[in-house]
Amino acid sequence: MKIPKSLHRYFWDVNVEKLDPKKKPYFVISRLLDKGDIEAARWVKDNYDDDLVREVLQNYRDFSLKSASFWSLIYQVPLNKVKCFQEPYLSMRKKHWPY
Repeated sequence: MKIPKSLHRYFWDVNVEKLDPKKKPYFVISRLLDKGDIEAARWVKDNYDDDLVREVLQNYRDFSLKSASFWSLIYQVPLNKVKCFQEPYLSMRKKHWPY
C-alpha cells in the first residue's frame, strides 16, 4: 500500500516515500482525516478497516475538535470516548503555550 501522489501534500513534514501506511496507520489515518479532503477520506475508507479508524479516533489526541466531532459521528464513536475531548487534553488546548 502506498499513499497516492495527490495526498502527499498532507504529509509536508515527513518523507512520504519512506512512510509506510501499514506500519504507521495511526499517523496516516489521523493526518488524512484531520487535514485531508474528500479524496483523503475515501482513501482511508478504502484502505483501512473501520474498527482501526475508530481505534485511532479514540486514542489519538491531536485531532482538531471540529474534525474529531465530525468523524466521531460518521464512525459512531461517542465523544466521551474520543481522546481529544477528554481532560486534560481539553484544558491543554485552552492554553496558548502549555509548557
